[in-house]
Amino acid sequence: MVTYEVIKFIFGGTKMYDPTVFDNLKVALENRVYDLDTIEREIRITNRSDQMDFAVLSRRFAIQFTLFHLEDVSAEIILKASLNDLADEILETPGENPGCSLSLRFQKHVTHEKEQCDLIEESLSDIWENEVLVTQTLSFMYGEEKSGYMNQIEVKFKTKINEENMREIPGFLHSVLDALRVLHAV
Repeated sequence: MVTYEVIKFIFGGTKMYDPTVFDNLKVALENRVYDLDTIEREIRITNRSDQMDFAVLSRRFAIQFTLFHLEDVSAEIILKASLNDLADEILETPGENPGCSLSLRFQKHVTHEKEQCDLIEESLSDIWENEVLVTQTLSFMYGEEKSGYMNQIEVKFKTKINEENMREIPGFLHSVLDALRVLHAV
């Protein structure tokens, strides 16, 4: 027979798991993106990744999607927490404000690279003002007859985010959808 003393002995010294900032942001972001796919039918999720890198002890979550009826441009939201981010939070390091880095990756085919890339950078900088760094990498498949390049557009936010930014997730996702529409038109 299990007594109160046995239960207290088994569970008395344990501490309930407290999710990290990364875990909380990942769940909130993922839920809202899935709502845009399954309930609102604005997007189509095409890939999802949730990784723990044991070599450097970091976390990475990414979710990729296209607009529901405009699949020529894709967006990927990437949330990362480094070992330092996680350690500062778990160890409650004084003076540190735990958070995660947030970035976006868009992919779009371009045929007039100079004009389109300039317009892309200007358009994305307008959407997120001075909060982002935009990098574009052009590539092509050797031997492919298709004209133009695949443009991989990286948008990195300059500041880290934390749980205080959760209320901003719907507005952030609205801006990502606007960016997809703008990139489709470029």
